[in-house]
Amino acid sequence: MPTVGVKRDLLFKALGKTYSDEEFDELCFEFGLELDEITSEKEIISREQGNVKASSASDVILYKIDVPANRYDLLCLEGLARGLQVFKNKLDAPRYRRVSPVSGDRQRLIITKETAAVRPHAVAAVLRNITFTQERYDSFIELQEKLHQNICRKRSLVAIGTHDLDTISGPFTFTAKRPGDISFRPLNQTKEFTATQLMSLYKTDSHLKHYLPIIEDKPVYPIIYDSNGVVLSMPPIINGDHSKITLQTKNVFIECTATDLTKAKIVLDMMVTMFSEYCLQPFTVEEAEVVCPDGRTIIYPELAYRKEKLSAEFINRKVGINESAESIAQLLTRMCLLSQTTGDELEVEIPPTRPDVIHACDIMEDAAVAYGFNNITRTIPRTYTVANQLPLNKLTELLRQDLAAAGFTEALNFALCSQEDIADKLGKRISETGAVHISNPKTADFQVARTTLLPGLLKTIAANRKMPLPLKLFEISDVVLKDQNKDVGARNSRRFSAVYYNKTPGFEVIHGLLDRTMQLLEVKAVRGGGYHIQAADDSTFFPGRCAEIFVCGKSVGRLGVLHPDVISHFELTMPCSALEMDIEPFLGHTAETFLTHDVPLQEAVQHQFVKCVASQQTLLSHPLSTKTLFGDMSTQAGLKALDDFLADRSYIEGFEASQADAAVFDAIPSPPPQTFCHLRRWYNHIKSFQLERTRLPSAKAQFVLPEAPPASTNDTSEDEIDLFGSDDDEESVEAARVREQRLLEYAAKKSKKSPLIAKSSILLDVKPWDDETDMAKLEACVRSVSMDGLLWGQSKLVPVGYGIRKLQIGCVVEDDKVGTDLLEEAITAFEEYVQSVDVAAFNKV
Repeated sequence: MPTVGVKRDLLFKALGKTYSDEEFDELCFEFGLELDEITSEKEIISREQGNVKASSASDVILYKIDVPANRYDLLCLEGLARGLQVFKNKLDAPRYRRVSPVSGDRQRLIITKETAAVRPHAVAAVLRNITFTQERYDSFIELQEKLHQNICRKRSLVAIGTHDLDTISGPFTFTAKRPGDISFRPLNQTKEFTATQLMSLYKTDSHLKHYLPIIEDKPVYPIIYDSNGVVLSMPPIINGDHSKITLQTKNVFIECTATDLTKAKIVLDMMVTMFSEYCLQPFTVEEAEVVCPDGRTIIYPELAYRKEKLSAEFINRKVGINESAESIAQLLTRMCLLSQTTGDELEVEIPPTRPDVIHACDIMEDAAVAYGFNNITRTIPRTYTVANQLPLNKLTELLRQDLAAAGFTEALNFALCSQEDIADKLGKRISETGAVHISNPKTADFQVARTTLLPGLLKTIAANRKMPLPLKLFEISDVVLKDQNKDVGARNSRRFSAVYYNKTPGFEVIHGLLDRTMQLLEVKAVRGGGYHIQAADDSTFFPGRCAEIFVCGKSVGRLGVLHPDVISHFELTMPCSALEMDIEPFLGHTAETFLTHDVPLQEAVQHQFVKCVASQQTLLSHPLSTKTLFGDMSTQAGLKALDDFLADRSYIEGFEASQADAAVFDAIPSPPPQTFCHLRRWYNHIKSFQLERTRLPSAKAQFVLPEAPPASTNDTSEDEIDLFGSDDDEESVEAARVREQRLLEYAAKKSKKSPLIAKSSILLDVKPWDDETDMAKLEACVRSVSMDGLLWGQSKLVPVGYGIRKLQIGCVVEDDKVGTDLLEEAITAFEEYVQSVDVAAFNKV
């Protein structure tokens, strides 16, 4: 979501009311926005660059407000204040009008055919007799930048140019020329440059260098001239200095060049509607004409109003409210959607400032916002569904828990990486990897979608190689592979990878982890019907130290000792063993079927391994008793009572399936008829638990009544038979003495054992206030903290940025005596030196 920064006092002035921070936060929430932060320019610079840089910054309070990404009308102070005033019924939504120039001659922008190769579209308009102040000017420039970063996709789709109309003369020509043929004085420069020189000049500019790749490889560059040959702009890079707008500018010519005409129209509408309120005739925009290469003449801006029709019943049903059509019309009007009613039908007018409203559901959403989400009454859904986790995700979660229990730490890395990571560093060619390439990567670190999890784990180890050895990491995530059989040309594949990094390769550790994983999946270590490994050659692994994993004759992965070149490429210095395998083939395997109740029994024959499935014994057996607390399940009356009971319940007791459900299920002699819909829904759901019913939680109460036992024909009284009795009613004195003696001896022996003391190794990051803090004194203060069960270890100073260094210090603590909270509280007590304390690492000893 874009974040808009507005000065609090200016916003309150525009709203005509002063709010407390809490009141304004509540107002934003009601309007569907979020007050993200209350700060100041000085505080922002201090946080990012230090106190020295912030000393001359402003202390004016800023509100950082998160707005929806498609609400372009809220990206500036003017639109935000206007929307809130209409929402609070303090202002009617303005009516924007396109007017002809007083002179009768429209400004004209002529597009030549040469632009087709770079930016084929352009639109234009004029803001006539506008009055700028410093605040209005700043907001005008900031809106352009916000639009450039948002809908304009960093100027790749649309570039906005604004010019002082009184310094130029039309008609204007939008054409394209060779870079060497373009020469002008760019904005805020004192001399002329050719386009080629400008591209070199701006390669080091922190703001403009990001836009150079849009056109630098093109044979021609787009350029806009006026009738006297004065350059207005070279989109999307820079405007000319000759026509720059100032606080004295009265007439503004706005042109938008684009590769997407629809986006260009929206951007132009946003620019003129937001600032037309400062014109001599508020909310009017002077039209301009654009002449296309084919001779067509189009008038801009469009400022089109359109109407949508929908019923009040639709909004009530979707939102969950019960309001009249008139009431809903008032709610929509508060959201700048002027509405009228005819019976139950609503006619909603969409203004040019709301291009985000496309479908009826968008109107419904605005009605819900105006009504207030907190005001919607919570109701129980009329239908009951049972959501189940996807089998692949459930298998993943179960494996994660057991791999962590095996002593490995889970890592989570980026799905994008560089070509070098998955190819050169692993000893492979990029063409062999089948990687999906990013067409316009932002950085060299994110050029392709990863085809293996191994580089991410090795980079994680490289970043943590100073941690105590051994380092044992694993990751279960998706990789992306090309697949021409898919409609998008690629598919995701769930992989499991683990790495062991120590002074010795530790191949036996990785091999043991593979055995444990297969044990969890209930795959036996046998050829043919189970799994086995066999020697393989792979440039990523050391020769003769690589094995391929086969399950039921199908290759699913590899493990081995990494090649020394691979280790050095990732800046590691010690041997490393690794394992990577595909876990998707195990879906539908017998073990996975038992792990997830949402996998139908039929999937046992749909898995990707060829195996013989033994005939399975039916787990659902019906007991002799059909009598339950709801009645006899062999009668219609009993089934009707249970159906009524399940009308608003998913289970017999509680909120999950239990043995109570299994018992009642078994009491039903045959599937219930369709007339009992609630019972039928419950019956089919409980039936899906047949493979794991023995693991269901026990019942808290008995719902099935046992059949009356047959009358006994034996006259022998139970009191006359004591199968477990003894000849003596009480324990003998000698036996009691021996028992007591043994108990005392056991207690004495147990008391002599020293209890196991649990210890932890903690690495702390202690951060100072600034670069002037005496770090030697800071460390002395930290080490002066003394507690029973605390032992300080080694320390070092780690650069943070802007000359600031943090203290990284280790310690060993006894868990029962020292906690991290006590440590942090004791260290932060030295307020003169310590800003904050963070736990960088925590390991059990």
